[in-house]
Amino acid sequence: MHTMRTQLPAAFTETTRQLMGEERFERYLQSFEEDVPVSIRLNPMKRSEVSGKRLEVRDGEPVPWCRDGYYLRQRPNFTFDPLFHAGCYYVQEAASMFLDEVLRQTLTSYFITHTSLDLCAAPGGKTTLLRSALPEDCVLYSNEPIRNRANILLENVEKWGYKNHFVTNAYPRDYRKSKLRFDVILCDVPCSGEGMFRKDEATISEWSPQNVEKCWQLQRDIVSDAWQCLNDGGILIYSTCTFNTKENEENIRWMLSEFDDAKVVPIDTKPEWNITGSLLEGFTEPVYRFIPGITRSEGLFLCVLRKGNVECGMKNEKWSPSAMKDFELGMNSSLGSSSSQRSENHSTLNIPHSSFKVELAYQQAIAYLRGEALVLPADTPRGEVTVAFMGHSLGQVKNIGSRANNLYPKPWRIKTTHIPTDYEAILRHT
Repeated sequence: MHTMRTQLPAAFTETTRQLMGEERFERYLQSFEEDVPVSIRLNPMKRSEVSGKRLEVRDGEPVPWCRDGYYLRQRPNFTFDPLFHAGCYYVQEAASMFLDEVLRQTLTSYFITHTSLDLCAAPGGKTTLLRSALPEDCVLYSNEPIRNRANILLENVEKWGYKNHFVTNAYPRDYRKSKLRFDVILCDVPCSGEGMFRKDEATISEWSPQNVEKCWQLQRDIVSDAWQCLNDGGILIYSTCTFNTKENEENIRWMLSEFDDAKVVPIDTKPEWNITGSLLEGFTEPVYRFIPGITRSEGLFLCVLRKGNVECGMKNEKWSPSAMKDFELGMNSSLGSSSSQRSENHSTLNIPHSSFKVELAYQQAIAYLRGEALVLPADTPRGEVTVAFMGHSLGQVKNIGSRANNLYPKPWRIKTTHIPTDYEAILRHT
């Protein structure tokens, strides 16, 4: 239970109460006394990875606007679930999964995409959802300007395991200067974080009116660069995790006046989802706002814009991995061709270095994820071997006979010394 409603900044309380209205704001405040929803999104590629079996959630309820999203009854310790490390699911806030419904409608209604960009992608929740929803042969670039966050993004992209997925470490202006063009661009922009107050107390202490002012200006800079990278007929998905109109409706209004070829795309929703529309007086364009206490989620604002009037597929040629290489060399800002190449050819978790795969028991799997050496069955061949849990690959070891040396990347390893005795299973095969 959360009881920090009295700690909310006075300036935030005053402006947000006025924005939402008394009844809606009181429902929002009440949400601080309630349990925060816990939700995960299954990896569709890995749901049927084990022959003849399908991964399902043991005890959960579907997120209505996401095909693979589920609310859990309680929050487990995800750190100790090997299937989490295998990329079988992503722990993601439910409102962010609305992107799945957006993509389901726009990708089928407007065009077949070949190239996509997630401009502010870390830590990877929306970008792995985007990759899952895109056509298989689409190329997706997931970008993060801050280096340490880009490394976290790369880990999550690797574990998700899709081909044609690259991670870059660049600024939006670098993409604009590169002259590369995309059919879909996701701008989940840095924001003042008001929608995360209930989930993350640190965002409360970081909030200020001055930060709101900085955010909406930065957001416009990002969108300006992104718009120039968008193909005619392409869509830009703009989202924040904040409530105020300066970072939301007022930015959309600015985009419509700034870009002559911009039009807002409506998304069909259901009344029972309890999604709130525009809260800016006089602004009637279709936008989508998730408010804790009203929707079963944390805070989110989203709007979809289309560039131009192209009615069918994009005319640009499909990109190849060589285009990514040229981009890296030209900008000198990627995380490295070796990392990107692994993602393009699936990841180290999904394509075994050898055809031999050893199934690990739970305690062995945790030991492997902690970086420990393993002792494999006597008939295991020497050399690099893939280890798995419940049929899903965890990574590689180098078997030298008496032991198998651990090749799991050091930055990914479980750091805690505590090891649970029993497996608290979140998923099951059916």
